[in-house]
Amino acid sequence: MKPASRPPRPATASGDSGGNELPSVIAELRALGSEENRTGIARFGINTARAFGISMKSLEPLARKYRRDHRLAAELWASGHHEARLLAVLIDDPKEVTPAQMDRWAGDVDSWDLCDQACLKLFVRTPFVEEKIAGWAADEREFVRRAGFALLASYAVHGKETSEATFVSFLGLMEVHSKDGRNFVRKAVNWALRQIGKRSPVLLGPALKVAGRLAASDDKTARWIGKDAMRELQGRVR
Repeated sequence: MKPASRPPRPATASGDSGGNELPSVIAELRALGSEENRTGIARFGINTARAFGISMKSLEPLARKYRRDHRLAAELWASGHHEARLLAVLIDDPKEVTPAQMDRWAGDVDSWDLCDQACLKLFVRTPFVEEKIAGWAADEREFVRRAGFALLASYAVHGKETSEATFVSFLGLMEVHSKDGRNFVRKAVNWALRQIGKRSPVLLGPALKVAGRLAASDDKTARWIGKDAMRELQGRVR
């Protein structure tokens, strides 16, 4: 049975469906926010310059309401509001996302949570994952590089049909960028390394070897990445 679709939205005077929807959605978002929440998320290193102060859980009803609305997602992102962009990545249709859009959005990101949600909820569901992992990891911008490794961590979980050899090839990215001491990058490199190692017994050994080499590095960032990954991955060795 074909799943029921969302009821059509009221037409505007011009005959377009929902052409003036953005202001009402922004108003909904604004009503959900609070100064207390803004203060709270700021403590986690999230840029609150254009944030309303809304929890991810509070966004869920709106995400269901506007699910798979590519046009609205683009408008929400263009608004520049933090939670509007979070909602955008929750409602966009992966089938309509283009490589150019992914590059634009990755370049706009200014908070780790938006970066990670975009990778976990949207970008990983597109056909362009592997090219973006490699391209973004090579980018010098902090959140774009983080996006490369956050996308790799997401792909290790969601890329069910992807060969293990593909992930072995991506392990080299960890060593190339293991000396990037920027906090949001090093944590993402570590995250990706751990997720690859946890993906399967086949990948655990290669991931541990990379972690071991990093742990023995004379660079403090590489050492932290390697030692932290080893603590988690060694517990999975039988």
